[in-house]
Amino acid sequence: MIPGEVFPADGVVETLEGAPRIELEVTNTGDRPVQVGSHFHFAQTNRALAFDRGAAHGHRLDIAAGTAVRFEPGITRTVTLVPLGGARVVPGLTTAPGASQRGTSEERTGARRQARGESSTAEGGLG
Repeated sequence: MIPGEVFPADGVVETLEGAPRIELEVTNTGDRPVQVGSHFHFAQTNRALAFDRGAAHGHRLDIAAGTAVRFEPGITRTVTLVPLGGARVVPGLTTAPGASQRGTSEERTGARRQARGESSTAEGGLG
């Protein structure tokens, strides 16, 4: 054995086994790249990203902890999202500090984003 040596197990490691997943098409309508981290509430991402924010409400990217997805300007890509876990409380971000994501309707999310001039669909672009 070599100090620090790692012996990985055979097979595939599945994260959040059995969690419901959704896929969304996301387009960066801006002129700069946008990077979104693994545990960020996806519905609250940069407003240059155009996608169905109502469907993304209460979800995060289905990627390994500590990683991120980069969205290049003008490019559309499909992402997979999983529900936020735990108490589903997202401190800060783009809502009131400590806002809970439990029981919040898609309609309220869409109305708030529209009031701020943010895109809620892939066709919307920046309001």
